[in-house]
Amino acid sequence: MGVVAVGLSHHTSPLALRERLHFPPETIPAALRELQNRLHGGAAVILSTCNRVEIYAHHEKDAVALCDDIRAFIGCWHRIPDSEFVPSLYEHKGPEAVGHLFRVTASLDSLVVGEAQILGQVHEAFMLAQDQQTVDKVLSALFQRAFSVAKQVRTETRIGAGKVSVASIAVDLAVSIFIDLADKTVMIVGSGKMGESTLKSLLARGVGRILLVNRSAEKALVLAEELGGEAVPFEDLDEALTRADIVVTSTAAATPILSPGHFQRALRKRANAPMFVIDIAVPRNVDPAVNELDNVYLYDVDALKQAAAENLEARREEIDQCLRLVDDGVAKFVQWMQSLIAEPAILSISEELHGIRERELQKLLDAHPDLTGDQREAVTQMTRRIVNAILQRPMSQLKREVATDDPSFVLQLVRRIFGLKES
Repeated sequence: MGVVAVGLSHHTSPLALRERLHFPPETIPAALRELQNRLHGGAAVILSTCNRVEIYAHHEKDAVALCDDIRAFIGCWHRIPDSEFVPSLYEHKGPEAVGHLFRVTASLDSLVVGEAQILGQVHEAFMLAQDQQTVDKVLSALFQRAFSVAKQVRTETRIGAGKVSVASIAVDLAVSIFIDLADKTVMIVGSGKMGESTLKSLLARGVGRILLVNRSAEKALVLAEELGGEAVPFEDLDEALTRADIVVTSTAAATPILSPGHFQRALRKRANAPMFVIDIAVPRNVDPAVNELDNVYLYDVDALKQAAAENLEARREEIDQCLRLVDDGVAKFVQWMQSLIAEPAILSISEELHGIRERELQKLLDAHPDLTGDQREAVTQMTRRIVNAILQRPMSQLKREVATDDPSFVLQLVRRIFGLKES
């Protein structure tokens, strides 16, 4: 099975490395085309989020060679030496790659197990690859099955019950610092989905005032009107920072937009009143050195791991049931993949029988030149339906028979029975 998954995540690498290997959304179309060229026509999907960078691919070539090509692409695209990222990579091949995608999509591999956002992120990654025409029949079926398994997990288990988002965990941390949010001001920098989700979680906990900062004044105004906040021009970021007790950053900036200097100036004007900062952007929006300042509590996506670990422990019983659903989905997909081995033989048999049908049909039509055009078409369609009906049951059974570890005996027997050439 030439399906592989190559990547790294919060399980295997620090945020600093994930930042370096991150694919900004606007670069993914070009990256997909370059990757497809490197794979000589293989199919690929790039999934890049704050917690993971993964490439899923399918090709008829050997899985080991396919992984080698993907590794080389990652290093070349990001201009990073192998020694700096390869030790953090994981490589899954065949059924292991299928299972990994299913666990990721079902949020069983997430920083916060059970969160719903990853399903949308995987779907967006797949749709983008589909738009770029870098998916094939196998990869398309793989992702559709992943979405189906994820839906099963969410509807048949309680894995999504309670607080399961990075946003909700971050807000719990804010409450642990401030206790009461009613008199606090939150500043959201950027219009990303995670930032908006965190803001809504803060509103649900009764936060007092909202400042919305965005490079696009129009976006800030729309969100401010929707949530009852104050839109702040990006150039007034420094002034707004002095008013903010809680800061949430979620922009697509390639480098930090908030430095220790920003917070030092704000703290002086705030008489050192504490500030809680949630940086959920990748690459990070806040310089990590900010965490060294007194009265500033900075949490990035990696800093939320401890709270996420506690969340995982609380969901341990649900996870076992979820994994059983994943394993069942993997088995069904592997069986489908195995059944594809029979397709060349099925196509040959179909061509052979329809060839016979067409020759005999032509003899019949030649013998009855008085038939009208409609009558000729009716006879043609009837003979086609008869052959298809004859083929349907044995071909379905053939697919089931080859869905074993060694289908070669079955295929050889079928070829001898039907007089097919060896493929």
